[in-house]
Amino acid sequence: MNPLSKFKEINSFIFDVDGVFTNSNLLVTEQGELLRTVNTRDGYAVKTAIKKGYNVLIITGGGSEGIVKRFENLGVKFIFSKIKDKQAQFEQILSNHAIEADKTLYMGDDLVDYQVMMNVGLPACPSDAVPEIVAISKYVSHLEGGKGCVRDVIEKVLKLQGNWFTPHS
Repeated sequence: MNPLSKFKEINSFIFDVDGVFTNSNLLVTEQGELLRTVNTRDGYAVKTAIKKGYNVLIITGGGSEGIVKRFENLGVKFIFSKIKDKQAQFEQILSNHAIEADKTLYMGDDLVDYQVMMNVGLPACPSDAVPEIVAISKYVSHLEGGKGCVRDVIEKVLKLQGNWFTPHS
């Protein structure tokens, strides 16, 4: 199946954070805090998807308050952090939030994302994901984590559905 045809069916996005919105490198302060960088263009795409009525959810094993605040500021209503079992959280999301698995794109980069990715309509990953995740992804972005891969998938979905930017005449 052509993955672009699957992009036309998507109405929900679920994203991992580390290695997807951020690169796989973390800076550690002397106090033990983990510092991450994010791509502002990914943020614009998330805001646009929410504005256009798409569901955008975050499932992350991390617990950074800064990351949670970043997503809250973008308008993400469902942020699940410090999650040990992403599949169990995904099943809860399906039952509590009227999300349809077959119309969901999940982007992850590492083995903790594997099970959820096996149960969505469009599993996707950044170009630098681990080999096992690349192998099960129906779409592998040409961009690495933290370097615009989130915008890549959101923009494809919105463009194919006629919901992306259109210049004013």
